[in-house]
Amino acid sequence: MSTRIILIGPPGAGKGTQAARLSEALQIPAISTGDIFRANVKGETELGRTAKRYMDAGEYVPDEVTNSMVADRLAQDDAAEGFLLDGYPRTAAQVAELDAMLEAKGATLDHVIELTADTDEVVGRLLARASLQGRSDDTEDVIRHRLDVYAEQTQPLTELYADRGLLRQVDGLGDVDAITDRILAVIGR
Repeated sequence: MSTRIILIGPPGAGKGTQAARLSEALQIPAISTGDIFRANVKGETELGRTAKRYMDAGEYVPDEVTNSMVADRLAQDDAAEGFLLDGYPRTAAQVAELDAMLEAKGATLDHVIELTADTDEVVGRLLARASLQGRSDDTEDVIRHRLDVYAEQTQPLTELYADRGLLRQVDGLGDVDAITDRILAVIGR
């Protein structure tokens, strides 16, 4: 049974943690644009240098770079029977691009899971992560800016997916196991 899921929510809502757990539980690859960008930054690739400029300013990497990267990843064999997207799409233009990618394969999305979380809790989580991981893109000013950008550009996608009947909202705060269980319950697993 194929499963194609988008995990959406503000930065720091726990998408990465839940994506890894769901990938294992559902036996589908978790595809994180953030992880791919950070790997390129660490490797000092051309894409990494470009992405770092945007990430350090709390901005999104341009759609044309992101769309190409996601298309290449979805074309890999392990994503043929399903995937979980974490961090993509973030804009209406990216939704249209993902729709076109899936349509070309005769595929559709099954679920869009929105992890919800309190803003102050998210800021605290990201500041703690920054101190542990030494991430230059997680200063308080940048975090708050990223949350504003999320609200402006990404959050409206929830309305689009709700209109399609795909959106499932899940409280992203609390025990990690309980959050995973809530997600699996709303997708019928």
